[in-house]
Amino acid sequence: MISIEEVQSKIKNDTAINQIGDILEKYHCWLVGGCIRDYFFSKENFDKDIVCVGHSYNLALDIAKKTEGTLIELDLENEIYRVVLKDKITYFDVSRALEDDILKDAQRRDFTLNSIYYDFNAQKIFDPCNGVDDLNNNILKSFDLKNFDDDPLRMLRVFRFVAQYNFNLDDEIIKYIENNKKFIHQCALERINQELVKLFGGIYAAKAIILADKCGFLSQIFPFVEDIKKIPPNSHHHLDLFHHCIETMHTVRTNNPMLKLAAFCHDIGKPKTHTIEPSGRHRFIGHDKVGAELIKPILANLKFSKKQIDYVSLMVGNHIYPSALMSSEDVQEKAMIRFIRKLDPYVKDIIELARADRLCARGPLVSDDMVKNNLENLEKLYNFYLKIKPRLEALPKLLDGREIMEILKIKPSPVLGKIINALEEVQIEGKVRTNREARTYVIQWYNQNCKDM
Repeated sequence: MISIEEVQSKIKNDTAINQIGDILEKYHCWLVGGCIRDYFFSKENFDKDIVCVGHSYNLALDIAKKTEGTLIELDLENEIYRVVLKDKITYFDVSRALEDDILKDAQRRDFTLNSIYYDFNAQKIFDPCNGVDDLNNNILKSFDLKNFDDDPLRMLRVFRFVAQYNFNLDDEIIKYIENNKKFIHQCALERINQELVKLFGGIYAAKAIILADKCGFLSQIFPFVEDIKKIPPNSHHHLDLFHHCIETMHTVRTNNPMLKLAAFCHDIGKPKTHTIEPSGRHRFIGHDKVGAELIKPILANLKFSKKQIDYVSLMVGNHIYPSALMSSEDVQEKAMIRFIRKLDPYVKDIIELARADRLCARGPLVSDDMVKNNLENLEKLYNFYLKIKPRLEALPKLLDGREIMEILKIKPSPVLGKIINALEEVQIEGKVRTNREARTYVIQWYNQNCKDM
């Protein structure tokens, strides 16, 4: 983290702020919020919050005129406006200070680190709640926890900030969340969704999830965690299921929030499929497919989009597939092609999930050689995908469904889909390249597989 002096220098040299410098001099206004935090962490920022004494509309209008930006009314009652600059990336959110009192404005904010201001008139940092000290001490604090009563979503924001910045939590915040966690259900699900996406996209998401669970907060969002906690370590897993899921999420080498969410949920089907054999072996037959269905209503309830739900369900339902496919000593290219066709364009993601899952299951019956071989096989599968991918992208349509039905004198049916899939496979393998070869192939395939149907 850089010094106050360096932050002040960065603000003074910020291109977007300099563009409106002469306007800011006419008002009593301050820069505040996430952009100040980003400056301290040397992060690039495009959204800048400005608070002022007096009517914020006049300031916002002047900024819009000077920058030829677009003025948007966000909240007329509270006098909050947005000016989007011509680049469509940078914008200023302009609001009026609470009761035209900058000290009260600072004290009503969620965290002390969001109560650090830059005074444009004095050209220096104004820090009435000691937010800079808390940043230096890497701790998340609130000046007044009553501010959380105004918006219970701030409890979830606590863990989002942990995920993004690796903060530790003030004891008073922990106690507050433990005692008030149920009030998160007063928040709009759309707002909860937005915070979850940011949380799972954070580098320290695993730490955030563990802290949320210790506060009893996690099960308010994901009730299924209470079920997965019941699955103990076993011969193939050195961790209980809950911590295995967290460790898998942490091991995934990406900050893609949806893949990390899928990793956290990948074994959600295990509690419903858990059996113990007479030998003492724990089995979870079909947990991947069960989990793929279980996750859909959970994510729908949290207002994830259909595309996001389909993606997570696909990851959960196929997380075993790559390792199971490559476990055969003589795996055929045709089988790998089927895998790629089914999972494309998410082949890399599902292989990465399988890799993380493998690394996080190290029970007493799992040898180092087993893990090594598994990882090498997954690497082979990924390399094969890279080799075959250009063929997939350039694959011409030699025959469409209508043409195949005319050639074979058949009607639309599941058989047609199988023929189309079979034709694509031999195209990818390079065995069929022309329309004539395609016609010959579909006739032969139909005669061999469907003649008696």
